[in-house]
Amino acid sequence: MKTRTPSVRTLALAAATLVACSSGFGQGGQGGGRGGGAAAGGGRGPAPAVPKAAAPIDLTGYWVSLVTEDWRFRMVTPAKGDYASVPINAEGRKVADAWDPDKDIASGNQCKSYGAAALMRVPGRLRIDWQDDNTLKVETDAGTQTRLFHFGAAQPGGLLTSSVPPPAQPELQGYSVAVWEVAGGGRGGRGGPGPGGPPAGPRGGSLKVVTTHLSPGYLRKNGVPYSANTVLTEYYDRTNETDGTSYLIITTLVDDPQYLNQQFITSTHFKKEPDGSKWSPSPCAAK
Repeated sequence: MKTRTPSVRTLALAAATLVACSSGFGQGGQGGGRGGGAAAGGGRGPAPAVPKAAAPIDLTGYWVSLVTEDWRFRMVTPAKGDYASVPINAEGRKVADAWDPDKDIASGNQCKSYGAAALMRVPGRLRIDWQDDNTLKVETDAGTQTRLFHFGAAQPGGLLTSSVPPPAQPELQGYSVAVWEVAGGGRGGRGGPGPGGPPAGPRGGSLKVVTTHLSPGYLRKNGVPYSANTVLTEYYDRTNETDGTSYLIITTLVDDPQYLNQQFITSTHFKKEPDGSKWSPSPCAAK
């Protein structure tokens, strides 16, 4: 699996400083864990904290999309054959040029543009909460979709593994495994001062999620495809501004050897809302 290019992350976080000045999908809403441990002297240290307790950043709550770029691809359905900026190959263009939303509706596939590889780009709201100590749940009101991030461990080469088995068949939201990437402290909430060292201060970090076992879907509503071979890698970062506003930046990397010539990278921004009063679930729309 490919690793992210440093410049992608740098540009995504830098862009957050521009978001506050940009118009968004939703107007209004105000912003609003830390863990780790030190080894106890004279023996084995305490067991690592569970992912919920070890979280270096708090992603829970309600977040609204800020559509600051790609407006014509996200706020309206692009014209058939318009796949600008997507590194689509000849096979992918053939599939996109054959897109027929009426056939998708008739076959019960009206949610193909709401799969994991495209869902965060759909304008709307997120509701993020912990399903249990090891599972983060992300819901969208647009399309009424639910993703589950099962926390696991990073293996050599960037592979993530979890004790939760993958589904027997590919699914719209796939199978997602997550790890915390803690600034200055490795992964999974470990790290911290050694025996006799100073107490740990506030930590930063991000959430890495790798999703596989996806059913085929659309990167955009106009039929730009991704295949069942897709590997989706995401990084979730939170920024807290001096005025109390918080932003969520999701950097998405789509690898699909069947339909893409190269990795497709996007950065999507959300603003924290104070509560769920504007949460408004709606069904998938194929057009």
